[in-house]
Amino acid sequence: MGCSHEEPGQNPDKEIPAPPGIVVNHVPKSTETYIGSPSLCILPNGDYIASHDLFGPKANTGKMGTTLVFRSGNKGATWEQIARIGGQYWSNLFLHREDLYLLGTDKGHGNIVIRRSKDGGRTWSVPMDAATGVLFEGHYHTAPTPVALHNGRLWRAFENADALDSKLPDRYGILMISAPADGDLLDAANWKMTNFLVADDTWMNGQFRGWYESNALTTRDGRLVDIARVHIWPGAEEMAAIAKVSADGEELYFQPSSGFVRMPGGSKKFTIRYDKNTGRYWSLVNNIPAGYENAYPATVRNYLAVISSGDLLTWKMHRIVLEHPDRLLHGFQYVDWLFEGDDIVFLSRTAFDDEEGGAVRYHDANFLTFHRIENYKSLLTTEIEY
Repeated sequence: MGCSHEEPGQNPDKEIPAPPGIVVNHVPKSTETYIGSPSLCILPNGDYIASHDLFGPKANTGKMGTTLVFRSGNKGATWEQIARIGGQYWSNLFLHREDLYLLGTDKGHGNIVIRRSKDGGRTWSVPMDAATGVLFEGHYHTAPTPVALHNGRLWRAFENADALDSKLPDRYGILMISAPADGDLLDAANWKMTNFLVADDTWMNGQFRGWYESNALTTRDGRLVDIARVHIWPGAEEMAAIAKVSADGEELYFQPSSGFVRMPGGSKKFTIRYDKNTGRYWSLVNNIPAGYENAYPATVRNYLAVISSGDLLTWKMHRIVLEHPDRLLHGFQYVDWLFEGDDIVFLSRTAFDDEEGGAVRYHDANFLTFHRIENYKSLLTTEIEY
């Protein structure tokens, strides 16, 4: 008699499916840390740089965030970790004047901090004070969303995490920070912050629950806007909220009668970028397909769709690029992406099967995965109802 032991319902010979795409990093659930905040940048030499942070019971994000940085020198085919940074969280990578930057917070709901790398992400400056990258002290929230160039300044969206109270998501008030593009980005004296806007739960006929993880975006007609994820109740239609920045750059304002726009995936984090080749704005979003009407909208992350718009007001859905029938343990979320020639390349915070039985839940991702959509302009010939 053999001495092996098989639990009921287990099949030791069953092959474990690999996650879609190319695995950049795998953090199994036994570590009690999970993958968050993917960000992607392409260096002038063609290298891809990816980053993600860690959250979960063992991540200690209330004291200090941790961000990992990876490099690919072969268009995403293989990846190597090149840095581990303590004191960086909820951050995005961006390239400015040949230097690489990470901009986010130092911990969960912490100070806004920025770091600079002059060697492609291997080593980073350390924000110690207002002269070296501690931009704003306080309690702030964000996600890896784009940096926009507008009127000679770099703009980035954040949220004040003490806007109303300590409850989520009520506590968040959207805001923008900016600095002159020709200034020292590590010097807090070069940065300024707009007012912040608090949520009003009477908006959307009482279906509005909050906003956060906003995108700074320069529109094709030269306006600067802040496009926020909208948290809603089950049964409500997914929306995004478009706040505007005054012409002098001092004030952020929102008109609830016209500022909400129907957008698939608007209740989850998204990144919007403008493409001058097609004259359209593009995004990859977690749409909600038919059959999920009773689900909490923010929890449906097992579908990922490509969408585009000519005016930010009317969105078309073109293709489902990733999907899984289970939404409780699987997710393709917090996607960051870039145009590269005729393609779109993107990173996903992916919850998927592995040798430990998969992720704890859809939200607590165990993989960072890389993907490519070839010839994205061809998607314009296809439209899917939503």
